[in-house]
Amino acid sequence: MKKILVLGGTRFFGKKLVEELLKQNHQVTIVTRGVSKNPFGDKVEHLQVDRQDEDAFKAAVAGRHFDVVYDNICYSPNEAKAFCNIFNGSIGKLVFTSTLSTYEANGKPHAEGDFDPYHYEIVMGDTADFTYGEGKRLAEAVFYKHAKFPVAAVRFPIVMGEDDYTRRLHFHIERIVNNEPIGFVNMDAEMSFIQASEAAKFLAWVGLNDIEGPINATANGSISLKRLIELIEETTGERAKIALLGTEEIRSPYAIPATWYMTTEKAQQAGFTFSELKDWLPTLVDAIVKTTPKK
Repeated sequence: MKKILVLGGTRFFGKKLVEELLKQNHQVTIVTRGVSKNPFGDKVEHLQVDRQDEDAFKAAVAGRHFDVVYDNICYSPNEAKAFCNIFNGSIGKLVFTSTLSTYEANGKPHAEGDFDPYHYEIVMGDTADFTYGEGKRLAEAVFYKHAKFPVAAVRFPIVMGEDDYTRRLHFHIERIVNNEPIGFVNMDAEMSFIQASEAAKFLAWVGLNDIEGPINATANGSISLKRLIELIEETTGERAKIALLGTEEIRSPYAIPATWYMTTEKAQQAGFTFSELKDWLPTLVDAIVKTTPKK
């Protein structure tokens, strides 16, 4: 049984991660600001503290040792540096949730070496100072420079699920069901995705095995945006209204300029078997369609 701390464990794949760790009988502590409710009751220890307040966070975990810490909610180099200040010498390992956005959308599938955080020039700042992808790049760079514990940086693509609070897949389904236009840049661009349940299992696996460094995680296979829209059309029986570019209001959250996905040889060679995108995406689309009303 491991002592595990989870930052960002109350919704979507973070919640599923905690459920997975509890199922494996680990001793889990979650950290929240108190905005999100603790959905696990007395199955977990619950620390209410704002991770942005370094002194308060340090006091909340003072004298504690954790075998593994999962940080699902670090978005800036300043947060990463504060984490190192707090936890150096008191944890066995960090699993940091990073992103496909550390790579450029340049039309080719990316392996881990396409972004090297070990030699990336560090610029300090808060979340608001950077794009999402740049904030994650810099956070990785800070962890690999300042952490005195092993760090695995799990690079996820867009995570999908019925309970996705960002509602990115829902956006497309809702607009097609209601005959509203969707803006794209390149319909032939291909993307990869991962299910929230698989993301949770992968995080648990990385934390509890001898995995370090950047590591990609995505379902096998990719899908063009054109084919994704066709799949939604087939499921809903409606025709999509597509606008090239379009306004910000109608622009797809998947409106990428070129193919953008990752390879997973590192994870596969280490022993993880990913699902096939084609095996679950139609089922997920169907489930969301069934709960999407016409306006």
